Amino acid sequence: VGVGGYCSSQGKMAARSVVTVFSAEDGKECGNVSMPAVLSTPLRPDLVKLVHTGIAKNKRQAYAVSKMAGMQTSAESWGTGRAVSRIPRVPGGGTHRSGQGAFGNMCRGGHMFSPNKIWRKWHVKVGLKQRRYVLQRRSVLLACLRFRIVLSCVG
Repeated sequence: VGVGGYCSSQGKMAARSVVTVFSAEDGKECGNVSMPAVLSTPLRPDLVKLVHTGIAKNKRQAYAVSKMAGMQTSAESWGTGRAVSRIPRVPGGGTHRSGQGAFGNMCRGGHMFSPNKIWRKWHVKVGLKQRRYVLQRRSVLLACLRFRIVLSCVG
């Protein structure tokens, strides 16, 4: 395996390894080809994670909680002097629900703290160069993986 070749994207001489090409029919050597520049660039796991999580976020749909969730009862506080907290309580009698706390985020059946809103930032814009960088390397990695699988089946 020799070294040589001109990388036009960088505008200067770059060391790229030359690989030997073999014939598919008889397995004899056909010639030499310089490796693609994509294979010589480093793989950046941080960028791969950032791009893939960003692209995955663009498939999400907005969800939210109803404005009235947890507030659909006519509860009022019992005030002080009853040895219970001043949280609003469900009125009535003859059911387990009467006298229970209501409205608060600490109460069963109450509203949630900081409810989900549909105007949350659901999508993430991923840079075009970052996307291309990662997707090119992904295709290279998949090609290498398939090549290894083929070799393991053959030999």
